[in-house]
Amino acid sequence: MTDSQVQPLAGDLALWSALRRHTQARIGLGRSGSGLPTRHRLELQSAHAAARDAVHSPFDPEAVAAQLLGMPTVRVRSAAPDRLTYLQRPDLGRRLDSTDRAHLPVGEWDVVFVVADGLSSRAVHEHAAAVVRETVVRVPTFRIAPVVLAEQARVALGDDIAAAVGASMVVVLVGERPGMSAADSLGAYLTYRPKPGVTTDADRNCLSNIRPPLGLSYEGAAGKLAGLMGRARELGLTGVGLKDESDALPG
Repeated sequence: MTDSQVQPLAGDLALWSALRRHTQARIGLGRSGSGLPTRHRLELQSAHAAARDAVHSPFDPEAVAAQLLGMPTVRVRSAAPDRLTYLQRPDLGRRLDSTDRAHLPVGEWDVVFVVADGLSSRAVHEHAAAVVRETVVRVPTFRIAPVVLAEQARVALGDDIAAAVGASMVVVLVGERPGMSAADSLGAYLTYRPKPGVTTDADRNCLSNIRPPLGLSYEGAAGKLAGLMGRARELGLTGVGLKDESDALPG
């Protein structure tokens, strides 16, 4: 086997090395025969294991509540009774457990924050509480419901929760589907006047890849989210009709 079969030429290596500094994508990895060099193959297997762990690791609502520094919280579950059912039946993850619905506080709230495990409990444990705290201080005129910590939850579960508590809008902070370069990515979904079973993704605004320092910072996400919340209240809508006009930049 020649050197050219094991890795790119020296000039190519320098080019790909420079490009890799700007992305986590796996580019210019070279080859060993018909496969990847051993180091890159092991890195790929490690990333795959991290992604699987993110999906299957249990949600720890007590840990998230502790990070919220005294903010009132309430725990709920979706209609999916366990993780396997959650993964096989996405529809159940969008519906609130009927027993837990009765425990939700009803009021005239402007917004309810829902921290949902989604497909990466790791992302939620590491980032969700900080985003909630940073956002709350930026919307001092909003009447904020107790934070709902939701287990086995999809984004649309927030619609059911908002309707149950009487909130005008809902912010769902959810672990995003882990990829092979990011197992800890958090998403934030804002919906105004959601209608369970009727509201679609076109009715939501989404901030993705919240995970400093490699993604959107907490301050950047909170600034954008607070700006969208203010505009949503003024215009009475979210989704494709609401554009991000905040000055907050990704951190």
